[in-house]
Amino acid sequence: MSTTTQGPVGGNISLDRTAPAYGGFNRTLLRIELMRILRNKRTMFFTVVLPVIFFFVFRANSFNAGAGNASAWLMISLALYGAFVANASTSAGVAVERAQGWSRQLRLTPLRGSAYIITKVLVSSAVSVIPLVVVYGLGLAFGAHAPVGDLVLAFVVSWIGSMLMAAFGLAVGFLLPSENAMQVLGMAMTVLAFGGGVFIPQPVFGHSFDLFARWTPMYGVTSMAHAGLAGWSGSWMWVLNIVGWAVVLGGAAVWLFRRDTGRV
Repeated sequence: MSTTTQGPVGGNISLDRTAPAYGGFNRTLLRIELMRILRNKRTMFFTVVLPVIFFFVFRANSFNAGAGNASAWLMISLALYGAFVANASTSAGVAVERAQGWSRQLRLTPLRGSAYIITKVLVSSAVSVIPLVVVYGLGLAFGAHAPVGDLVLAFVVSWIGSMLMAAFGLAVGFLLPSENAMQVLGMAMTVLAFGGGVFIPQPVFGHSFDLFARWTPMYGVTSMAHAGLAGWSGSWMWVLNIVGWAVVLGGAAVWLFRRDTGRV
């Protein structure tokens, strides 16, 4: 419904509060969010530079990597780690936005919560492509080799699967204040990466560690990304792990967003 009223200095003021199309989701907001993240040097360091450094430090290690060599396994792992961190850290930026009052300003607009969360996830997924491309490019240039189809599969699985950490980042961002969110997130991502087998070659997994890893949120995506090299044995567990954690983390992010919104 559109109405008008007389302004204090003459002229009509529109009181139209019709909800915008797509809940307020638009390319301008998406572009602004993306450019803001790309200008964040700290985020770019931990998502792109650090995985590259790790690759060159550890690529001399040798172990049975199935259809590819050890460098290929390490390349997939570190690219995936960069994508995980990109998704989590980008989404966790809501903690800073809350502290600065930007989230409060957005809630005064017709922008719906669902459009806001979708924007965050899309920006996170776009940023996560960068470490994947950089690490794969350098890895292939410096000795990593595996069947092309397996590498393409690993890239796609890593890109899509790493979005799971966007939900984790949103949950942390809505749960903790800005001065604590990034510190907690950094420690949590390192612990989860070790627990999920990102840094530990699956061929050298011990049985006890493998049983523990199955319950961690990065295990399913990591295992599926390496499946072309190591085989598909146990794939049903990977799918169950991914779906289960997607429900848990996604549900937590939505609930915490609603709780945070209710305080305004």
